[in-house]
Amino acid sequence: MREIAAIILAAGKGTRMKSDTHKVLHPIACRPMLLHLLDSVNALAPAHKVVVVGDKAEQIEAALDGSAALAVQNPQLGTGHAVQQAETALAGFTGDVLILYGDVPFVRSETMRTMLDRLNAADAPGAVVLTFQPDDPLAYGRVLTEGDRIVKMVEHKDASEAERACGRCNSGLMAVRAADLFALLARVGNDNAAGEYYLPDIVNIALADGRHAAVVDADPFEVAGINSRAELAAMERAWQDRRRAQAMADGASLIAPETVWFAHDTVLGRDVTVEPNVVFGPGVTVADSAAIHAFCHIEGARIGPGCSVGPFARLRPGAVLEDKAKVGNFVEMKQAVLGPGAKANHLTYLGDAQVGAGANIGAGTITCNYDGYFKHRTVIGERAFIGSNSALIAPVTIGADAIVAAGSAVSRDVGAGELRMVRAPQLVKEGWADRFHDAMKKKKAEKKGR
Repeated sequence: MREIAAIILAAGKGTRMKSDTHKVLHPIACRPMLLHLLDSVNALAPAHKVVVVGDKAEQIEAALDGSAALAVQNPQLGTGHAVQQAETALAGFTGDVLILYGDVPFVRSETMRTMLDRLNAADAPGAVVLTFQPDDPLAYGRVLTEGDRIVKMVEHKDASEAERACGRCNSGLMAVRAADLFALLARVGNDNAAGEYYLPDIVNIALADGRHAAVVDADPFEVAGINSRAELAAMERAWQDRRRAQAMADGASLIAPETVWFAHDTVLGRDVTVEPNVVFGPGVTVADSAAIHAFCHIEGARIGPGCSVGPFARLRPGAVLEDKAKVGNFVEMKQAVLGPGAKANHLTYLGDAQVGAGANIGAGTITCNYDGYFKHRTVIGERAFIGSNSALIAPVTIGADAIVAAGSAVSRDVGAGELRMVRAPQLVKEGWADRFHDAMKKKKAEKKGR
């Protein structure tokens, strides 16, 4: 296996996004599109990764966090010129180079490997171009071929009507040997309608030298570029549709698939049921036979086998439901563990809490975990019963089998098996309400008579 390097072009200004965020950092499925692409690249274990940047370079540098080298393109004189900026970073590299685009995030690692395999086939093409055949070729550059060998590549604006009739389009992605890449780029000129140095021209130069180049076809989804908010939304929909289909193929039931939204790393087990209008944020794992009822928002949570969530529940990062635990409507959890068989059926907040197996959290219970400066922890023992409308003021521990009476504000530990009732004494004034009503009715009548 030859060593691999990846050059990812991300120097464009992305003006059509009208955003202060760099185009390639806009998320799809809760992950920046550039990082989606890098996930696929990393699966090939490349020796080098170089991201070519321009506008808002500091944002990309922060997002990469040292995971790839940077090369700066300034001024921006076309795709060929952009690739040239990576030459210094790849000095001495003699392997194969993949040329990718940061705004084309969903090229599969398998497709990249197919390109590299074709580059290293027995006939040794000078370059391999990733092509696709969309329903509408629009303004894409065309690739004229005989079999899988390229006859000519031409940008749409420079193509004749006959050439535009060709349905095979250039994605812009290529695989080239490092020894060939920069030598060919040095010969690219800018005698074209835009006055730019086009990357595809290296193929035409190789053809003029008597060498040949080949194509590999891809699904149009893989090579779809994103340049506007509308295209971002369309790609989100396309990604979600594929993920929903995969979830159902893997054994989950989505009652209304079009209303369920996944993050890039959502994991669903077998026989999971997801009702309508559920949103999964990053970091969610749902085990077998769990049920996610309608209108839930779940992020950074682990949901165990046979659990029930919602409807209208919110699980935030650090929420854990162990086997057959249950949270119901309008329950929120954060950094909290609900033990096996424990339940919080309605109107509850559990933050920074550990709830033991079989415990019951009554409606309206809250863990008061924040004092304005620090977070504090609440521990609730196995089989404890917390009455409705209770406030557990952390740090506090409720022992196993303890009962907290409804309406209590508990600020001291409760021992195992104890009953804790923290209420103001009830005051009874017989006849007071009748006298009050009589007085008010009389006052209202007097006011009307004026």
